[in-house]
Amino acid sequence: MAKAFASQGDMTEKKITFDEIGEGLYAFTAEGDPNSGVIIGDDSVMIVEAQATPRLANKVIECVRSVTDKPISHVVLTHYHAVRVLGASAFGAQQVIMGDTARSMVVERGQEDWDSEFQRFPRLFEGHESIPGLTWPTTTFSEDMTVYLGNRRVDLMHLGRAHTAGDIVIHVPDQNVMFTGDIVEDHSACYCGDGHFADWGDTLDNIASFDVDAIAPGRGGALIGKEAVARAIESTRDFVESTYRPAAKVAARNGTLKEAWDAVRAECDPKFKDYAIYEHCLPFNVARAFDEARGIDHPRIWTAQRDLEMWDALQG
Repeated sequence: MAKAFASQGDMTEKKITFDEIGEGLYAFTAEGDPNSGVIIGDDSVMIVEAQATPRLANKVIECVRSVTDKPISHVVLTHYHAVRVLGASAFGAQQVIMGDTARSMVVERGQEDWDSEFQRFPRLFEGHESIPGLTWPTTTFSEDMTVYLGNRRVDLMHLGRAHTAGDIVIHVPDQNVMFTGDIVEDHSACYCGDGHFADWGDTLDNIASFDVDAIAPGRGGALIGKEAVARAIESTRDFVESTYRPAAKVAARNGTLKEAWDAVRAECDPKFKDYAIYEHCLPFNVARAFDEARGIDHPRIWTAQRDLEMWDALQG
């Protein structure tokens, strides 16, 4: 391999921020690393996204304990990716909730995704020895479900395919706040390697229709206020479209993956090169965009070996 993945050289510890985005609602963010959310109910706490390892999950728990001593009863996982789910055991929650589709993707590709992400992101997997294995939900749902934390209502919904086929969002009606997972990012590249470009914009429209007052995005800072929410939704839309369009044009003329890579860079570098994890995401984004444009609807499974083969193909 000509050079390492950008993420393999990213070993700098990130600064953690813990922002209140509504009454009893918090966003745990870390300069473009995976975010988590905290929802405090009457008697217990729900965590949104479990981090990559129990070691990282304990940083979320430390923040939770700075604001409440209520027990953690639920962990909700917006999708199946290893960096989002493998820390779940640290929370000791009785309920671990995923959408049905996300669970099916753990069955289909959970171990392969873990191996792939472990190779790509060594810093996020420090302390990986404490991961007990793949994370399996105790509860799943198809389109929507409601959880009550005492009187606090929490709505879990599948609003469409985007970052993966099984993304869900979490809406807290009493504060009109949403936790979107990686469907929405802020000043951070979208990882589209398992995405659905043609559907992503419609799913963003569905999120926008809630007209929420704040969003905890998948990566990047907390979005507080309707202006910040609208800006991030539109910048996410621009990122996804700017990735897919040039790749699709190359695919339409039977060009190569390397030509698609060059075309996407020409479009995206001027706008997004300073975004967090941009260089890490780009090769996987281009590969998936190129596949989708050629009619491959179901994303091919990334493995540690496929990662390397794709990366080699782009170095020519």
